Amino acid sequence: MSVRGMPAPELYLPGVYWEDRAQRFAAQGEGLAAVCSYGMPELYNRLIDRCQKLALDPWLGIAPGARVLDVGCGVGRWSVRLAARGARVTGVDLSPTMIAEAARRTALKGVTDRCRFIVQDLSRLDAGDHFDVVLGVTVLQHILDPAALTEAVQRMARHLAPAGRMILLEAAPKTIARRCDTTVFRARERETYLELFRQAQLDVLAITGVDPAPFKTWLLPHLRALPRALALPALYAATLASAPIDLLSGRRAVERSWHAVFVLTHAEGGAHAH
Repeated sequence: MSVRGMPAPELYLPGVYWEDRAQRFAAQGEGLAAVCSYGMPELYNRLIDRCQKLALDPWLGIAPGARVLDVGCGVGRWSVRLAARGARVTGVDLSPTMIAEAARRTALKGVTDRCRFIVQDLSRLDAGDHFDVVLGVTVLQHILDPAALTEAVQRMARHLAPAGRMILLEAAPKTIARRCDTTVFRARERETYLELFRQAQLDVLAITGVDPAPFKTWLLPHLRALPRALALPALYAATLASAPIDLLSGRRAVERSWHAVFVLTHAEGGAHAH
């Protein structure tokens, strides 16, 4: 594994790219190198995972029997967790290997009877039901085509039950910052997402922060240019410097946060029929 992660391909073919990620890393440990930051060191990805959990937990008080749609479910991090709380979870992912790994992990946790998994492109989403919660964690930021992005949000909204909540965690800084963009990733300005939600007739109930410390985002565009002997110490230093800020104040520092959690519901009179 490279200290500096896996290089982004020159040509992004989403199905090929995500299947390759899954085959390399989905079965390793908790699978974080497949679903967080591609191939990056364990410490780095564990901090991402912890910050995401802290940011999402206030919104994931799921009642037993609640119907949850986990889009871009990856190795089933959130599917397993919510099924263990009694939810009935449908996980969707583009990669067959991710789906197979998610199914394996639900079996290990004894929650197979509360989970089903589908291989599907989010822009063609058809899960055959309405859901009390639609959850997506760092999924939309990897849909680069504007038409596909719009269609994905619209389809997610159509799967949301009339009184349901959509909970999305995405790279959405207040001001545009392209220095971390790659051929597989876009950090869109927060207002871009808000406009997409308005078009899908979704109201914003809340926006909270995730990771306001800027150290990692300052470093990452320059990491590949550093000699290997310096890259790992620099990455660990930035990660450790970020940790206390992100873990202690990430949710409150929403204006400074690189990622954001959007909590959405149908606008008045805006619920879609599936």
